[in-house]
Amino acid sequence: MNEILYTNAEAPVCIEHEHHIDEEKIKKTLPDEEDLIDLAELFKIFGDSTRVKILYLLFESEMCVCDIADILGMTVSAISHQLRILKNAKLVSFRKDGKSVFYSLADEHVSLILEKGMEHICE
Repeated sequence: MNEILYTNAEAPVCIEHEHHIDEEKIKKTLPDEEDLIDLAELFKIFGDSTRVKILYLLFESEMCVCDIADILGMTVSAISHQLRILKNAKLVSFRKDGKSVFYSLADEHVSLILEKGMEHICE
């Protein structure tokens, strides 16, 4: 049986154990470092509640900046700033109709991220 040492932080640390895993095989399954950095950056985008609210609104319907600002009680400028971040992260797309610009979720992946995230926190 493995002996476990607890540090001041109470996180268990193995002192000795037999390797029951193929470390090299598992290491090979890790994505490239660049991809992991990109994934971490994507999750940072979801770290802002205003951006998550905007995504949820767009999950329901395509909207213009003014509609989003009205619903969230924020300025058009503040919403435009957040939409720019979401657009740069490829989470939202837009289409122009005359002088109006309408935003929507970029693709089904964004919907799935929102759905799975909500499922996880509601368990």
